[in-house]
Amino acid sequence: MTVESVKPAASEVPELLEPPVAGGRVPLLGHGWKLVRDPLAFMAQLRDHGDVVRLRLGPKTVYAVTAPALTGALALNPDFIIAGPLWESLEGLLGKEGVATANGSLHRRQRRIIQPAFKLDAIPAYGPIMEEEAHALTERWQAGGTIDCTSESFRVAVRIAARCLLRGDFMDERAERLCVALATVFRGMYRRMVIPAGPLYRLPLPANREFNRALADLHLLVDEIVAERRESGQKPDDLLTALLEATDDNGDPIGEQEIHDQVVAILTPGSETIASTIMWLLQVLTEHPEHADKVREEVESVTGGRPVAFDDVRKLTHTNNVVVEAMRLRPAVWILTRRAVADAELGGYRIPAGADIIYSPYAIQRDARSYAHNEEFDPDRWLPERSKDVPKFAMSPFSNGNRKCPSDHFSMAQLSLVTAAVATKYRFEQVSGSNDTTRVGITLRPHRLLLRPIPR
Repeated sequence: MTVESVKPAASEVPELLEPPVAGGRVPLLGHGWKLVRDPLAFMAQLRDHGDVVRLRLGPKTVYAVTAPALTGALALNPDFIIAGPLWESLEGLLGKEGVATANGSLHRRQRRIIQPAFKLDAIPAYGPIMEEEAHALTERWQAGGTIDCTSESFRVAVRIAARCLLRGDFMDERAERLCVALATVFRGMYRRMVIPAGPLYRLPLPANREFNRALADLHLLVDEIVAERRESGQKPDDLLTALLEATDDNGDPIGEQEIHDQVVAILTPGSETIASTIMWLLQVLTEHPEHADKVREEVESVTGGRPVAFDDVRKLTHTNNVVVEAMRLRPAVWILTRRAVADAELGGYRIPAGADIIYSPYAIQRDARSYAHNEEFDPDRWLPERSKDVPKFAMSPFSNGNRKCPSDHFSMAQLSLVTAAVATKYRFEQVSGSNDTTRVGITLRPHRLLLRPIPR
């Protein structure tokens, strides 16, 4: 008997699989055409082909992840970083030096700068501002008049962010500018993500000129905010002061571009996502008056008839569940991308270094394999005895891991407070010209939600 004959057999390492290719490609555009025509339906049906599926977007191969557990793996594995078609399309707005797009040590330093503003013990200090803006929103509305929910939602989202985090005295005109510009910019960026035809977007076409004007106005707005603070000489205890006094790893002040990109990251994506969610909440209160009534009854049982306050929010169980269920069915951020920095394995599939990965919170949060009666609006699914049945990572409205949104508690507080304030004072009905179907861009929002407020 030889020595070799008694050696244990080498354990077999399973060979990694190549993900299947989704059907429906068209010449030149690949699957980008389907992503433009009906992106939500296209992303939702991909799981029928596997947990990881290959797509063609123009000349690029992109890997789509469809299973909740694998999206969690993407968020928690350092081999996958913030990059890919989504972030490349957003760089014109967010830059490369803000917390939303940075990676590695730069991202960790930026998180340390902004995190104190969003700690749980810091949020109650924002309560009076949130209350004031939520109630001012309802006071502006005229009984029997028409509410343009896009402009109203942006106005309250921008003013809360500006007054809480930047201590700016931003009037409605700036909120309107931001609202109009963001709608144009995010729509154009979505086109650039799914159809990466770079030279086409540099032609002097009307859509390109409109996009460039809107983008320039957004950056001008941020420059105005920073310049006003510097000229004032004031140093309130807020996030903008923290940025202006922050230092890099060498102890030197951070650069002007980083300050600019950080303010953009604070003001624009946050306002866009919060405003979009408020629009959907107004649509929910209109479409489901039984839940609007239940919110009103809950608020009155807690407040005894006085105006709802920030300190009441944690007691408003059904109201909070209405917010969460609205975010499940209509997540503002419906698509995300990552990039593999090394050869990696995901669900038994091979992901090569440099590959771009996309996944859709919209599709995952509506998957019948994770949710009973998955298309129904059911806030009670978030009661403790039922929410335990939701698979891990099947509901991640603020992402996971080191990319989790630092403002998650801040955002939930203002969303619940606004919902409580408007549902207590009004019921709603849509008016002629309203269109509450879903407008797909980088974010989801109703096309043009017009409501008539009817006092209770």
